[in-house]
Amino acid sequence: MADGTQISDTHIVAVAGHGLDPSPVPPEPEGYVPSGSRMSRKKSGKNKHFAHARRNGNDRFSLRDVITWFGIPVFTVILVRLFLLGAYTIPSGSMLDTIHIGDYVITSKLTPRIFSLQRGDIVVFEDPAHWLSGERGANGVVGNDLIKRLIGLPGDVVECKGAGEPITVNGVTVHESAYIRPGVDPSAFAFKVKVKPDHVFVLGDNRANSADSRYHRNDGDDGLVPISKIEGVAVFRTWPLNRIGFLEDHHDAFDSVPDNYVK
Repeated sequence: MADGTQISDTHIVAVAGHGLDPSPVPPEPEGYVPSGSRMSRKKSGKNKHFAHARRNGNDRFSLRDVITWFGIPVFTVILVRLFLLGAYTIPSGSMLDTIHIGDYVITSKLTPRIFSLQRGDIVVFEDPAHWLSGERGANGVVGNDLIKRLIGLPGDVVECKGAGEPITVNGVTVHESAYIRPGVDPSAFAFKVKVKPDHVFVLGDNRANSADSRYHRNDGDDGLVPISKIEGVAVFRTWPLNRIGFLEDHHDAFDSVPDNYVK
């Protein structure tokens, strides 16, 4: 300038509507590269390339992702099926009208593994002594499992005096109208059996069409089912949708029956 005074670190810039504004600007940091320079563009290109590579790598499913999203759920289902629940299709009418042909039912495997069996439970069990040998294939029966209602526990005496007479357990009449098929006698013939240890006595709800414990007295086990053969207790119907819901066990029908019957 004319007086020799030098102005350093000052830019003369135009401020909209205010003419010129001489204002001091702080010094640039060391290593600063102005935007738009060749070096800046070079670094920017590298960053874009790095971001693109990282995105491509992280967005792909790894083996760990596959195990997490698919393996764990499948493993969980397998564990549930093995230790907690079973699923069965009903091929016959021996449990009408409680369970119909073609119904899908879910069983709890916690009984008898953890919880005790009770009179009235609907049990699914493995064929104990070739009960199905005359039915398999002919009536659409496949597999090796049966479903019946538990009537007698170990030590119980189960009896019926014949057509028109009720079932008694340990000398007490069992009122079965809540689950036995309407119009069907509790048993068309007389029988009496004492349930031995580690076994149960079972009947179908449709007594007129159920090859249950009554019909297998000569199977070497007096028609009784070993508890070790019981796979679970039916608790829920999943099909058909218009009858979906919990299955009634009707434990209350046996409330008056004394335990540990001895005679």
